[in-house]
Amino acid sequence: NFTNCTTVIPLTFQTNVLTELRKWKLSLIEHHKLQMRQEKEKHAAHVRQLRNEMENLKELLRTYEISIGRKDEVVITNLTQALERQKERVELMRKFSLWRIQHVKTKQEEYTNRIADRQFRTGLMKKVWAAWRAISEEKWKEKVAKACQLRAEDVCVQLTNDYEAKIAELTATLEQTKAEILRLHSEREQYEDTMKKAFMRGVCALNLEAMTMFQGK
Repeated sequence: NFTNCTTVIPLTFQTNVLTELRKWKLSLIEHHKLQMRQEKEKHAAHVRQLRNEMENLKELLRTYEISIGRKDEVVITNLTQALERQKERVELMRKFSLWRIQHVKTKQEEYTNRIADRQFRTGLMKKVWAAWRAISEEKWKEKVAKACQLRAEDVCVQLTNDYEAKIAELTATLEQTKAEILRLHSEREQYEDTMKKAFMRGVCALNLEAMTMFQGK
């Protein structure tokens, strides 16, 4: 019975841990899909806004073309420069949007591959995504990529240390449990040996008493 308990307890504990990890994995995957869907919706709205701005700029361009025929050279130059600046701004926004879509796709692929290797990296991807969004509003993509990489490395090191400490703690607990089981086995063997000796002494005493009674008769 004690041998069966030694086998069943670790197997049950391992099964429960694997079940919890699967549930955590599915929950994180669903959460990431929801985030990606929300981000795509935001991007679609942003693209529609850019298209509306481009339409407005086209209307403004037609207005400028009509006004050019009636304005002097200074006004024409100013309007042309303003229009060029607007075109450059729209072009930059379009390029940034395309780069952002490509970047999101790349992150999604990396995220899916990491899930197949280790489930806990999902939290890391979430933190990197949040850091990237916060920094991308102020800095260009090179500084953003560098900051994300440093943050990801720090989080990876922290998570690795935490899991190693937890594994060490569980290992120590398992060793203590094994030692306790061995001690109980030893006590049981000693108890059985003592009971056998006591039984044998009782049998011998009964035999001596019976012999005495027969000799007396």
